[in-house]
Amino acid sequence: MSTPDTSHLESVPASAWSADDSAALYGITDWGNNFFSVSDAGEVTVRLRDGKKRSEVPIASIIDGLRDRGTDFPVLLRFRDLLHDRISELNQSFRTAIADSNYQGDYRGVYPIKVNQQRQVIEEITAFGKRFHYGLEAGSKPELIAALAHMHDEEAYLICNGYKDEEFIDLALTARKMGLQVIIVLEMPSELNLVIERAEKLGIRPLLGVRARLATKSEGKWQESAGDKSVFGLSASQIIETVDQLKESGYIDCLTLLHYHQGSQIPNIRAIREAATEATRMYIDLVKEGAPMGILDTGGGLAVDYDGSHTDFPASCNYTISEYCADLVEVIGQTCTAENIEHPTIISESGRAVVAYYSVLVFNILDVTKFQLDDTPPTPPATMSPTLKNLIDVAENISTDSLQENFNDATYYRDQIREMHVHGRVSLRERGYAEHLFWNIVTKITRRLSELEFVPEELAELRSQTHDYYYGNFSLFQSLPDSWAIDQLFPIMPIHRLAEKPTQQAVLADITCDCDGKIDRFVDRRDVAHTLPLHPIQPDDTGYCIGVFLVGAYQETLGDLHNLLGDTNVVGVHLENGKPVYSHEVEGDTVADVLSYVEYEPKVLVEKFRSFAENAVNSGKITPRERKEVMKSYRHGLDGYTYFESDI
Repeated sequence: MSTPDTSHLESVPASAWSADDSAALYGITDWGNNFFSVSDAGEVTVRLRDGKKRSEVPIASIIDGLRDRGTDFPVLLRFRDLLHDRISELNQSFRTAIADSNYQGDYRGVYPIKVNQQRQVIEEITAFGKRFHYGLEAGSKPELIAALAHMHDEEAYLICNGYKDEEFIDLALTARKMGLQVIIVLEMPSELNLVIERAEKLGIRPLLGVRARLATKSEGKWQESAGDKSVFGLSASQIIETVDQLKESGYIDCLTLLHYHQGSQIPNIRAIREAATEATRMYIDLVKEGAPMGILDTGGGLAVDYDGSHTDFPASCNYTISEYCADLVEVIGQTCTAENIEHPTIISESGRAVVAYYSVLVFNILDVTKFQLDDTPPTPPATMSPTLKNLIDVAENISTDSLQENFNDATYYRDQIREMHVHGRVSLRERGYAEHLFWNIVTKITRRLSELEFVPEELAELRSQTHDYYYGNFSLFQSLPDSWAIDQLFPIMPIHRLAEKPTQQAVLADITCDCDGKIDRFVDRRDVAHTLPLHPIQPDDTGYCIGVFLVGAYQETLGDLHNLLGDTNVVGVHLENGKPVYSHEVEGDTVADVLSYVEYEPKVLVEKFRSFAENAVNSGKITPRERKEVMKSYRHGLDGYTYFESDI
């Protein structure tokens, strides 16, 4: 990954630090897509629409307004304007590409519900998207049922993918009869018989599509979604068998769509062009086989530049939306023109690219564990072994010219003392002093690394070994599951204090009491960073806030109940007359809610605890008044938020 170097920022003194330096440090200009920026006051702002003009709104002021209204951390902010902008940009880019290339077909986008199934998302997409006849893609019966309740535009497409039982097919066929452009995509050869059976039973001619399993190799984390190893889709031979069966049964006139899917987040435009070329050849041959066709569904894959590097790194992409649209239109148009085939309507199922920017997770820091020690050595024990004296000698003679040697010696003597303790030759106090002194030495070494022209790799890694732990009021597994499961990078930074230099290197830990509940991979302009620069905070200061950006795709639905930490509070935010308006407020799960998800009945829990408390009264362990208070606390706990609650 090749990005602008910001190493010079390390030498900027705290007194000269500016908000612009923070913007460069966290790369917000690169990944913010003109939606997010840093104000001169040192606050992250979001660009929202206020009538016909745009305004930069500090996220910190939005949070202050929520605090005043009693909303606790963590909170997920949804910005409908950013969702609208992405839908507009995608549709306008295709329109421009079609006009520039003299393409004779049309474009119709569909949103795959699986990317974020939340009701507010679907309502916003179907309402705003109607101007573009923007449709939906359903990959399951529940998603189809949700889609049929919200999308009634007869010019938009409703694409049905995934496994389909009789009820699923009947719903799709009946919706077709009611006037919707519902297309049933055959993912497996066995589906066709059931579709024909139900179509004849209901007397409805279906709109059909086939999903092709391309041979073209994809790229990125989801590259196995395409190619011969793909779980879904028909091979070339299976497509021909399906065509023959459609001819024999008299349904060839129903085949209108070819669909393919490369996988989510394709970072390299070359892979997109190659897949489109192969798919267009298949489309042309289906037309020559006698199918009316008319629609080529290019599936998902349009990537999001999470790290701002604009490269083919998995967390980025080396193309823009306009380039993506232009390349697809060019490949499909030129290939069809060469064969005298009418240009099809192009469908894309861009979900991640549409909703990623829409949501921002904000949480507060509850506590900090500091590993960065000062230069003052600890008080030595009364008795010392010769090995410990050698370690002290290393600490007293650190030199810039011999930092590697100093580190090697310190590591050797520290390890020797640990071994001696295991065999009973030194005390725990002496071992504790040695380990404290070792990190004191490491601190001195890391502070002198900037004096070296070349930093050895082993010493460079010391910076990441001396980080602090900042404990955030959130659950990684509930709100950012992709960060844990597939090492997905998300832009993360403080939402305020950005006019101050962040002097601490930190790893973020959540409150799940799980060693995996941490974030130690961060966006960096040179590489993936393993620590995040943050500001020092005072003990008991729980008002320092971190924002995790571009979390609108997949994170809400994939989240689990690790430690029974449930859904967060959710608030939609837009502007009216220059002021933030809070809408679509959804309270996060209570303790009673999450317990009910795992088969507990809150009323039964109260009854069981009441019986336990009464037995404690009868045995004289607590008083009746104490029973009253503990029952009150128990009920209050059931009704409370699953996350850390505070009065700030």
